[in-house]
Amino acid sequence: MTTRFHDRAHAGRLLATELARYGHRPDVIVLALPRGGVPVGYEVGRALGAPLDVFV
Repeated sequence: MTTRFHDRAHAGRLLATELARYGHRPDVIVLALPRGGVPVGYEVGRALGAPLDVFV
């Protein structure tokens, strides 16, 4: 079995490239689920210049 991502941060960086068109817009926020989604969301938010919040 091959692994697509090295870790969740790597997955977030790859996802951010797909979402780049939403970067640096004032109407965009990133919501992350606590069970594994926060590292992904952090990388997406950082790359897009968007705030990150945790959705519980």
